[in-house]
This record gives sequence, structure tokens and C-alpha cells, in this order.
Amino acid sequence: MTTLLAQPDAITFDRRVDTAALRGIAVRCVGVTKTYGSGQSAVMALRGIDLEVKTGELLMLVGPSGCGKTTLISIIAGILDYDQGECAVLGQDPKRMSARELTRLRGANVGFVFQAYNLIPTLNAAENSAIPLLLNGVPRAKAVKRAREMLGRVGLADRWKSLPAQLSGGQQQRVAITRALVHEPRLIVCDEPTAALDHETGGRVMELLRAVALDEGRALVIVTHDPRIFGFADRIAKMDDGRITSINEGRHEDRSTARGAGGTSDGLTGLLSK
Repeated sequence: MTTLLAQPDAITFDRRVDTAALRGIAVRCVGVTKTYGSGQSAVMALRGIDLEVKTGELLMLVGPSGCGKTTLISIIAGILDYDQGECAVLGQDPKRMSARELTRLRGANVGFVFQAYNLIPTLNAAENSAIPLLLNGVPRAKAVKRAREMLGRVGLADRWKSLPAQLSGGQQQRVAITRALVHEPRLIVCDEPTAALDHETGGRVMELLRAVALDEGRALVIVTHDPRIFGFADRIAKMDDGRITSINEGRHEDRSTARGAGGTSDGLTGLLSK
């Protein structure tokens, strides 16, 4: 297992994950549908999604804009309700949980990397990264200390005091990734994490995410239009018109080349210090 997230003073959360999630399946969707609006203005975004995400894997969702990818990951992350079907996330169905239980599940077990970063402009990099810890009741000093340690792991040790406006796009993305990882979630969901990044920076970001996915207790789902990063995937699920049309093995033969953009997962310190 990777030690990327290991810390000497571990912070413990009440994760309450069903043991079914520990038997190799992090997410299971069966016949999941989602419709926006009603009547003549109704738009069916998902038309019966069947999908499993295994623990220890990096699954990519690809397909044309508007095919339902973001809707699907929003349901998986517990930030959007679905209409029909079944969806088990870490052994629990978010639709059957109370608002308090769902908030607890997300807060302790889910990390979300938004396409637009969604950093709070008045908070510095460490404070932005510490938000999940603060929401879980970790004292501010301890949360910021942990966030600074994590920022160091993504090459931003000297920028922890910087506001988002003082950071480049790639640096903001790494802060967003740190925020998603700092509380050691079991499920990480990313929406276009490399869309605004150049090849080298995108490679470094994917190396970090890939290293996290290699931990058998975690799962990573990435929505992307970026063919440069397909080689990092264990499996690639193609979507079109609200359906999964195919699921293929990742480009294992390309993975070493893709990793060459930044190094190897065994050398994260050098990889992310650039």
C-alpha cells in the first residue's frame, strides 16, 4: 500500500462504512436514472446506469459533453439525488440516508476535486486545504498543520500562505487536490482534473492521484476529455446519452509513458517538487 497519506499523528473520523465496501466494491450503481425538470421541459440525464467501481482502482468516465458524466459522479459523491435504481457508495445507499448521515458520509469518506477548483478566495492555501478537517471537528491548529504537511507532499510547502489569486492554475489545482485528500477519504471523485493544465503539470497531478488509487482501500473516479491521461486508468467507462456504452481496460502499455511526464509513483517527493 502507498504511504502517501500516512501521518505520524493520525486523525480518526467516525467513518461508519459498511463492510460490503471492504469486499472489493466501492461503488455499485444498478439501473440509476436522473431527470431534470418535468413535463415537456424534462431532460433525462441518466437512462439506467449500471456501473461498479472497485477498491484500489482508478476508473475514468469519458464521453461527449452533456452525456451525463458530471451528473453521475455527483450522485456517486452524494451531492445529487437520483430518481430510480440503486446506488451503493461504500456499502451504503445515499438515497436512504438522512441529511445528517449523508453529510457525515461525505465529510469522512468522500473527496471531490471540482473542475473550477472552488477555492475560497479569502483563505490561504493551507486554510483551503484544511476545510474537510475543520468540518470534521479537528482543532484549527492541528487541521492547518496537517494541511501544510499535505501541501508539502504536492510541492507547495513554500506557498501555504498564498491566496488563490496569488497561485497559478496548476498550483490552485494542487491545492484543490490536497483539500480532497487531506482527510484520507475512501472515495475520491475528480471532474476534469487536468483540463486547464499543461502536459507536464497534468502528468504530475495524475501521478499523485494514481498513487492514491493504488491504495487498495481507496477508489478514484475521474471524468475527463483529456486523452493524454488515459494511460493512468485501470478501466475506462464510455458514456453517451445518459448510458454506459462500454467499459474497457486502461491502456496499460501506455502507462509507463504517461508516468514519464513526471516520474514514477515511488519518487513522489522529486516528482511534485517541480
